[in-house]
Amino acid sequence: MHTLLVLVGKTNDSRMISLMEDYTKRINRYHRLDIQVVPELKNKGKMSEKIQKQKEGALILEKLKAGDWVILLDEKGKTIDSIGFSQYINTRRSGSHKRMVFIVGGPYGFSEEMYARGQEKIALSSMTFSHQMIRVFFLEQLYRANTLLNNEPYHHK
Repeated sequence: MHTLLVLVGKTNDSRMISLMEDYTKRINRYHRLDIQVVPELKNKGKMSEKIQKQKEGALILEKLKAGDWVILLDEKGKTIDSIGFSQYINTRRSGSHKRMVFIVGGPYGFSEEMYARGQEKIALSSMTFSHQMIRVFFLEQLYRANTLLNNEPYHHK
């Protein structure tokens, strides 16, 4: 199964970019992972939160295909540990969907349209992290899931 990670806004910090590139290379040894970036909105300081979420949601929806299984990385989502996440990935891979799409929204979260389109919501933590950090944390967990599924020693139980 092909995995897509959709992000709102580009990553500017070179350290984050380096970590993301490293984990992306590692993950691609197991399965295809692509990252697509939805550009940040222009003049967003003049928009309400609701309008920003709607406009970002419309841009994200353009990246999706009819057969995608869409997972919103959202603070309101269910929390699972690393082993549970690896099992989740394994179950999703054996499903009938061609792509598993994980989405990191903008600073205000997702629009109602995005919540309606997403099949699931997963929270990476009860704590709040920057959208830049979440990208790295998610990629690390996806890599960890793959090593667990392949009985590799990256994860210690």
